[in-house]
Amino acid sequence: MELPTLSGQGHLAEVVPSVLATLGVPGCVDTLGLPDAAGVCVLLIDGLGSELLRVHADDAPVLTELAKATLTVGCPSTTVAGLAAIGTGVASGEHGMAGYTFEVPGCGVLNALRWREHPGGGELDLRPEDVQPLPTTFERAAAAGVEAVVVAEAKFANSPLTRAVQRGAEYRGVYAMGDLAAETLRALRESPGFCYAYHGQLDELGHRYGPGSPAWVMQLRQVDRLVELLVDGLPPGRVLAVVADHGMVALGANVIDIDVTPELRSGVRAFGGDPRVRHVYTEPGATEDVLATWRSVLGPRAWVTRRDEAIAAGWLGPRVSDRVRPRFGDVIAAARDDFGMLRRTAEPLESKLIGQHGSMTPAEQLVPLAIAHR
Repeated sequence: MELPTLSGQGHLAEVVPSVLATLGVPGCVDTLGLPDAAGVCVLLIDGLGSELLRVHADDAPVLTELAKATLTVGCPSTTVAGLAAIGTGVASGEHGMAGYTFEVPGCGVLNALRWREHPGGGELDLRPEDVQPLPTTFERAAAAGVEAVVVAEAKFANSPLTRAVQRGAEYRGVYAMGDLAAETLRALRESPGFCYAYHGQLDELGHRYGPGSPAWVMQLRQVDRLVELLVDGLPPGRVLAVVADHGMVALGANVIDIDVTPELRSGVRAFGGDPRVRHVYTEPGATEDVLATWRSVLGPRAWVTRRDEAIAAGWLGPRVSDRVRPRFGDVIAAARDDFGMLRRTAEPLESKLIGQHGSMTPAEQLVPLAIAHR
């Protein structure tokens, strides 16, 4: 089975280096052709894929008008990897935040959102700065004398994931869409610099009710109003760049439960990923047998490949460091269409979600880049 590739598109990891280049940060290059600016805000709308925006254009007229480019997000198309791409300026093969859950060799499988062992929930002795040691884009901005501000939910202010991918910024915690808009505009008015703002509720409702559901559409309309408020309030010389970390699909009835499928567990010592993309960590010497079994059982419902083949296809970006290579499965299974690889026993909450993401389909990979400036 031929693997999909990511060639011919800009990448989410290029956004902040391009922003920093326009602000004069040494070593950064603007590969996206952004407007010159004295200050820039990158607003990330979690879960807003380009295909979803196209289908629901009438519900988001401001975003639709501003969205002039499309980016890819790479593998896995998940929030953890997307936030790390924003926060480091490199793809998953270098930053190593390999998804919702992934194995850190010698430590166990990490749930990167909860920063706990997966699936058991026990503590892991892992410092975020060790898991993701690369300098963040916020640290690079600050080192060049450019003020860096993060505007996001207050509950995430001191989280391990924030430390891993957003350290170096002044964190301004907010509680709703109103103070998200107000605090973002305040950051842009106060002084020239780099502001990153995050909105996560569209993704939450997509998971719970499904992308395109009435609740999701209502939230999309609110997101469009948020963007309109920011555009209307932009001070002179400022740029707003709206992006997303991934798209989303609604799972159909065609799913498989790994926990009750013995063939899929044979020769496997651990699982990572999520229902749309699975890291399969094999027992020594078992990789080829596991690969053959997973290909046979899943058939055309998924791309099932060796890690090195996924790297060669560009799934993990142009470079893959030896430090993070083992975090990606010996075998990687990426779902096609509306297929899902559930673990109802080990992951009961995740397995109940309607909307999912992580794989290599256009619905998950393609995100808009919308630009406004004064």
